Order: sequence, then structure tokens, then C-alpha cells
Amino acid sequence: MTETAAEDAQKLPWGGAPSLGAAIEALILVAVEPMSAIDLAQAVDAPVAEVEGTLAALSGEYEQQERGFALREVAGGWRFYTSPQCADLLQGWVLDGQQARLTQAALETLAVIAYRQPVTRARISAIRGVNVDGVVRTLISRGLITEAGTDPSSQAILYQTTAYFLERLGIANLEELPDISAYLPDLTELDDILDSVSAGND
Repeated sequence: MTETAAEDAQKLPWGGAPSLGAAIEALILVAVEPMSAIDLAQAVDAPVAEVEGTLAALSGEYEQQERGFALREVAGGWRFYTSPQCADLLQGWVLDGQQARLTQAALETLAVIAYRQPVTRARISAIRGVNVDGVVRTLISRGLITEAGTDPSSQAILYQTTAYFLERLGIANLEELPDISAYLPDLTELDDILDSVSAGND
């Protein structure tokens, strides 16, 4: 496409796409990360409300038609996912037992960070009762957690979950994490215990 043709395409509705829905589908398909309604609206030069309505309509349409993929909003943006009804098929054909799963230790550490963030490694170790240095490095390399500054009192590095963590869980924010308060001791009591155990170790 020549430079003039490209400029002309930009002047057409939705950048020359046959419809707003088609434009949104194309953008989300090639995007590396989930795209927000605002980003999509800017890309197609359409009102945000119209884009939001089209996203909702597309999502409902795919679900009603029982397609092999779904359009969902996670981590502040929209992305295509395979349909949950196809999970067994994909597990048997694509995964075939070869996916790199997190170890039990990594899952436990990730859970502690998710529910207690921002949190230091010493405090995570106090909760789990084992050293977590290696596991924390693994979670960082997987993009599931990241550094979140330092603790004001100890200057130890704090860790928190990432947008990729939310994306992998298929949730929009931390408020959507399951409630586990019924399985935990009183938080004030827990903090006192952790402070006594990890004092001087952060």
C-alpha cells in the first residue's frame, strides 16, 4: 500500500474496516496485551461508548453462538480466549501433559503474595515456614509478580502481583479473588505473629 493509499484508508470509517466490530476484532487479534475500550476507540476513531457497546455485543454474540473462542475483559482490557467448553479438547491436544506448571511451592507462595501484597520475602517465608528466594525468582521470571518498592521500616523489597497474573486468572482486579477469610486466623493476630517471627530478617 502506498503512503497516499494508507493515508486515505485512515480517513475512512474505522480505518477502512468493513464494520466497527470487524475493526475491533482485528485490533484485539494482533494486540500483544489486552486493549482497553479507550485504546480501541482511539485506534478506530469512534466514541468510547459506541466501542463499549460493540464489545459487549460481540462478547454476547460469541457466547450465544457457542463459538470456540470468547471475548472477555480482564486486567483492564479486552482479549480473545478459547471457550471453556473446549478446555478438555485443548488439554488433550495442545497441552498433552507438557505444559510448564507451577510447583506446589510456587503456587503457595503466589497465593501468599496475592492475598497479602505488597509483602516482603521474609514475611512470605514466615507464613510458609521455608525460604522462598528461589520461588520468588521463578514467579518474577514468569511475569506473575514484580517488585513494588521497599518496606519503609526495613527497606526490604516488596512484591506484588502483575496485570499478567490477573490475565492468567481471567479476572479484572484483585477484588475478584476468592474470599478465603474463613480459612485464615484473625488478620491482626496474624500480623503480630509475623512481626515477631520476621523481625530483623526483612
